[in-house]
Amino acid sequence: MNRQSTAQTAGLGLTLGALGVVYGDIGTSPLYAFQEIFNGPHALSPSEPHVLGALSLVFWSVLIVVSLKYVVLVLRADNKGEGGTVALMALASRSTTAWPRTRAALVVLGILGAALFYGDGVITPAISVLSAVEGLKVATPAFTPYVVPLTLLILLGLYTVQKHGTGNMGRYFGPVMLVWFFVIGTLGIVQIMQMPSVLKAVDPRYALGIATERGWFVVYVLGSVFLALTGAEALYADMGHFGRSPIRRAWFALVMPGLLLCYFGQGALLLREPGAVENPFFNLAPDFLLYPLVGLACVATVIASQATISGTFSVTKQAIQLGYLPRLRVVHTSVHEAGQIYVPLVNWMQFAAVVFAVAFFGSSSALATAYGIAVTSTMVITTLMTFFVVRFAWKYPWWVSLAATGFFLLVDVAFFSANALKILSGGWFTLALAAALFTIMVTWKEGRDLMRETMREEALPLREFLDSVFISPPMRAHGTAVFMTSEVGVTPAALLHNLKHNNVLHETNLFVTARSHEVPWVGFDKRVELESIGRDCWQVVLNFGFKNDLDVPAALQLLRHRGVDIDEMTTSYFLSRETVVPTVGSGMAPWREKLFAGMHRNAAAAADFLNLPPNRVVELGSKVQI
Repeated sequence: MNRQSTAQTAGLGLTLGALGVVYGDIGTSPLYAFQEIFNGPHALSPSEPHVLGALSLVFWSVLIVVSLKYVVLVLRADNKGEGGTVALMALASRSTTAWPRTRAALVVLGILGAALFYGDGVITPAISVLSAVEGLKVATPAFTPYVVPLTLLILLGLYTVQKHGTGNMGRYFGPVMLVWFFVIGTLGIVQIMQMPSVLKAVDPRYALGIATERGWFVVYVLGSVFLALTGAEALYADMGHFGRSPIRRAWFALVMPGLLLCYFGQGALLLREPGAVENPFFNLAPDFLLYPLVGLACVATVIASQATISGTFSVTKQAIQLGYLPRLRVVHTSVHEAGQIYVPLVNWMQFAAVVFAVAFFGSSSALATAYGIAVTSTMVITTLMTFFVVRFAWKYPWWVSLAATGFFLLVDVAFFSANALKILSGGWFTLALAAALFTIMVTWKEGRDLMRETMREEALPLREFLDSVFISPPMRAHGTAVFMTSEVGVTPAALLHNLKHNNVLHETNLFVTARSHEVPWVGFDKRVELESIGRDCWQVVLNFGFKNDLDVPAALQLLRHRGVDIDEMTTSYFLSRETVVPTVGSGMAPWREKLFAGMHRNAAAAADFLNLPPNRVVELGSKVQI
């Protein structure tokens, strides 16, 4: 009984945590989503058929895209418990190894999805906080000049506290969002009770009526309706933190009812008072509750922004370990939770982009034109990769795989087409960000491959080299030398330079290659591969998942059970510091080679990335032409 009670308590805790982290983004969509349907050059008028049609579109979109696609289907496509674009890419590409071209296309899709996520990560904090602060204008127009400065001040505080970690703040996120969903649902119920006819909008014929009336122009309406779905990707991306069941429980028990009641409440308000269309969310509240609602909305949007920022850090770490971004300084902000990290460079670059977005667009309505294209693109990519998981990883027949994903793909493409119309009016901003990140990620990956190819061509086979060295063996120094090398079986440049300049070889020599795999976690039982190559020399391969920390010294301690005893105080780590020299000829375009050389030069030190003790590292330089 106690064990069952403990399990239930843990489950409720995870469900509450999912409320705070997973649903912050989609949970604050009512601040601006319904409002935008009735604003802009092709907006609907707040007449009864239009209000009911808009509500019907929102209702069925939430039901189909979020409930059926993400909560029911996509959450099943976990990569050993992990979700998100990078994890799905790894799962899909791993299941299509027999088709190299398909696998390569899936990898490109995955990189593109990650790049689009960065673009979304800029718009979400900007539009969420700005739309909350704009509630002050409903109270009095006198606050209008202070909306943007106050928004920037809140965002500065949010990004400044990132270095302290989200652990202390996180415990409050769930309860705050619990209050948020309760409040917006209650405000919606009050309005629905005054205009119960609004519930007719659950009839899909009202949605079809909008499509029939507007014709081709219905795509503009869909572009605004989609704002109610932004944040749905977080359900899948944050699955590794909370698990599938708590996310599903939170959605069906509280989040979906709260959101739909709020949207229907806004619709009921517009049926009674069409003039409230300027800001239907804050007009839900009576005057005496307006300021508390603005305050609660600001807190909720900060939480929504925090989830996006933390997700950006996680995606960055995964991309680094899979070889799609250069090494960056990653700070662990918790001694208990490995997933709580802080990436300083990413934090402040994102903040700069968010400041530009707020200052350039100036209002949530203007930002809404930039919002959506990145998210819809990511949703299309998720659906495509899910098809390959269903077909090749789960081994379902073609017709089942197509049936499971084809309908969702049609819906995703419809929303993508609608948001594509926003490109010139604002969508270019997120696409430009995504294009820049995609170029950086692809350039880094191709540059690293070119480097490895060049080094492989110039490298000497390790066994043959050691055989030649021991014909006339050098002096053996006391202790252990660890030579880090990117390729198994080749002679590290650091070893060549060490013998050339010092003419010495240690008593024990480990040639270590650290590999990152397309799985989130690699257990300690599979962490180390060891092969003796004679004369107290060993070839070591260390295996890490993209969620594992690359701690080489800790991994090498596992060798004690394999007959290789390493004394940390007498172990030296030898690294090769390569200087990239761009050359004319084969390879990448000259500007991309220069970009890669710059990124390689400014990447974080390999010693820090591999968690090597700084006082025991020896770096020896070499030049590599690409």
